[in-house]
Amino acid sequence: MKYLDPKNDLLFKKVFGEHPDILRSFLNNRLLAGTLFLVLAILAGSFGMTGCNSTTRDNSGEEADNQVAAPAIEVPVFNADSAYYFVDRQVAFGPRVPNSNAHQEAAIWLTETMERFADTVYVQETRVRAYNGTILNIRNIIGVFQPELRRRILLCAHWDSRPYADYDPDPEKHYTPIDGANDGASGVGVLLEVARLLSKNTPGRGIDIILFDAEDYGNHRFSDLPDGDNWALGSQYWARNPHRPDYNAHYGILLDMVGAGGATFKREGYSMLYAPDIVRKVWENARKLGYGQLFQNQDGSFITDDHYYINKIRNIPTINIIHQDNTTPHGFFPEWHTTADNMDVIDPYTLKAVGETVLHTIYH
Repeated sequence: MKYLDPKNDLLFKKVFGEHPDILRSFLNNRLLAGTLFLVLAILAGSFGMTGCNSTTRDNSGEEADNQVAAPAIEVPVFNADSAYYFVDRQVAFGPRVPNSNAHQEAAIWLTETMERFADTVYVQETRVRAYNGTILNIRNIIGVFQPELRRRILLCAHWDSRPYADYDPDPEKHYTPIDGANDGASGVGVLLEVARLLSKNTPGRGIDIILFDAEDYGNHRFSDLPDGDNWALGSQYWARNPHRPDYNAHYGILLDMVGAGGATFKREGYSMLYAPDIVRKVWENARKLGYGQLFQNQDGSFITDDHYYINKIRNIPTINIIHQDNTTPHGFFPEWHTTADNMDVIDPYTLKAVGETVLHTIYH
């Protein structure tokens, strides 16, 4: 994943904060990009301080969740030790870089583990081209729970790890693959524990868990090649080729970097643009559970991640729970894209906070 240009990030928030539908039209139509500043001037005169309300789209065609009170459902207890084990098990394979032996072995284990829990498992195998021309053999692993139910929720994370430690303080490691304990494995570990619980007690609506591949094979920090859509290759492929041609979901939640000690989750920009009601719902659940110090009541940056393409291509309102840190130069946790992103970073408390919050959201 990567940041948008910081000045654009600030401009979007300042001008379009109360007009998300207008900004969404710009993001979905590149032909309009050249007229951006002209429109900003027009908006300044036309809208002034007037706001417009934004509501989450209900793509299933059914009534929104807050229209009908659902019967009380007992939420299963999230086991942080189990989630920690699932994270550790992934890291034990070594860096899960596409085309590597560790990547292939991890894919087999993830598929077999998902098959233990889900009603149906799909494995999308395909080939994608990386930013440098390398052809990557990738797999998206999809666990489906209660496939007969129409109303569905999408949960996702990426399981690959970065091929470059291009932010490592040691320049000699800038082309060394990383373990990706937090950046990749943590989100998958939480979702595998959620899958284990779903296999025992379903929430009465269909759940789909997607483990995306090739999220982190984007441009090297020191590459001169154009950036473009070089990140989140697995989710881009799935968004255009879902495991079911008619697939849709009421909303989606992406987990990325959700295991480090002292994590801070701010309201990510694209999440607030495409699915503000879901963000508010999730953050309120976290607050009620006592995790308000992690799920902070602050706006974060716009981050191009798997959820961006699910929103833009598949039109499923999807949010990103992602660690953002204003004290680091890159804005993520200190060990991001370094060889220090290993199991020493992982804190079971953070896994539990995220896992419990997700469970209470999907069961309620």
